[in-house]
Amino acid sequence: MKIDQIKALTEIFNAADITVLEVCEGETKIRIEKSAVHVSAPPISAVPANPAPISDALEAQDDAQVNFNNLVNVTSPIVGIFYSAPSPDSLPFVSIGSTVKKGDVLCIIEAMKQMNEITSDADGEILDICIKNGDIAEFGQVLFKIV
Repeated sequence: MKIDQIKALTEIFNAADITVLEVCEGETKIRIEKSAVHVSAPPISAVPANPAPISDALEAQDDAQVNFNNLVNVTSPIVGIFYSAPSPDSLPFVSIGSTVKKGDVLCIIEAMKQMNEITSDADGEILDICIKNGDIAEFGQVLFKIV
């Protein structure tokens, strides 16, 4: 299958209202998937009438100073699909603010139909999650920042 044909399939796939496209030609097999994104907004009655000023939130952050000299980047050792939870119905392994110990499972990366657990390289707190659930993780890409 030629690159032009794959590009044409991708354009058709993006324009269509489908989530999976699988094409087989000889020994070549191509599978394209898109994940459904569900976004829900809180009901209007759930939004507080007088939210706290942003300055209060900034003051709270100043109280808990972060030492960026101790920052540990957890990178992807392989290329694959990033999963933040063991199953779609489960809670994520970690979230921002979670405390982790060296060796704790942070996520799963699926590569060649194998589920690979990615573990913490250090003790600390999750400062940032740098990838979204279902996105492709590249080799060496920063997945988590731990302080």
